[in-house]
Amino acid sequence: MPTETRTTRYRLDVAYQGTDFNGWGRQPGLRTVQGTLEDALATIFRRAGEPPQLTVAGRTDAGVHAVGQVAHVDLTEAQEAILRKPHGKRPPLSAEEALGRRLNGVLGPVSDVVVLAATVAPDGFDARFSALWRRYQYRVADRLALRDPLQRHRTAWVSSDLDADAMDIASHGLLGLHDFASYCKAREGATTIRTLQAFAWRRDPDGVLLADLTADAFCHSMVRALVGACVEVGEGKLGPGDLVGLRDEKRRTSAFKVMPARGLTLMEVGYPEGPELALRAERTRALREL
Repeated sequence: MPTETRTTRYRLDVAYQGTDFNGWGRQPGLRTVQGTLEDALATIFRRAGEPPQLTVAGRTDAGVHAVGQVAHVDLTEAQEAILRKPHGKRPPLSAEEALGRRLNGVLGPVSDVVVLAATVAPDGFDARFSALWRRYQYRVADRLALRDPLQRHRTAWVSSDLDADAMDIASHGLLGLHDFASYCKAREGATTIRTLQAFAWRRDPDGVLLADLTADAFCHSMVRALVGACVEVGEGKLGPGDLVGLRDEKRRTSAFKVMPARGLTLMEVGYPEGPELALRAERTRALREL
């Protein structure tokens, strides 16, 4: 019988501007974050067998940004040896430090995707299934906000004056474990049951409206749909309590518009510690039930 290849799992903390990416997931003929990073890995390990592949905490859509994305990659001993090999007169680096430096070196000094950190993952860690929660932020500039051209790629613009207090009240009513089918783009075989742990609105010093949302996971287009529904409340087209009624109908509606991707940023992914990592991964793999 063939000997099983021993691997070491590395956690990658990643940031990217999503403007010029067709989302996270690799797609033939399209530029994606996963494809860009895996191509960089293939360049580094081109002499060490099959190129490694990434597993990500959350597959962001086209145009969505991230400052706290998390992925993992499994490296063989041969691949780790490449990382530890000295370059010129420089002292050898640890595999962790070398992995981050080599990836950023291949990506280039002005890349729109950056590896913030590379570390050996603790036992039981799975970037996707071990996650306890994901936190996103959405930026909306209305007529009361300063329109900063430097923020145009990560801010959605609306031409009305939004009632931030009404939007905040509406968001609080959606919290908890529910079927969010009304706010998700349907995917065959995928559950729409989620626990929305936090959802609140505030204005920053420039008057830009910020929505902060945290959930165990988000289904496809869920954050942008929730934000779009709140914008309708801010414009006075829906009442704060209407969003709960829409949610409980459990079907897509034309009562609100899904907001554009450019206003959305993945801020952070939370994980348990120690032995809870593997237990969490096992639980998450099971189909969610209400």
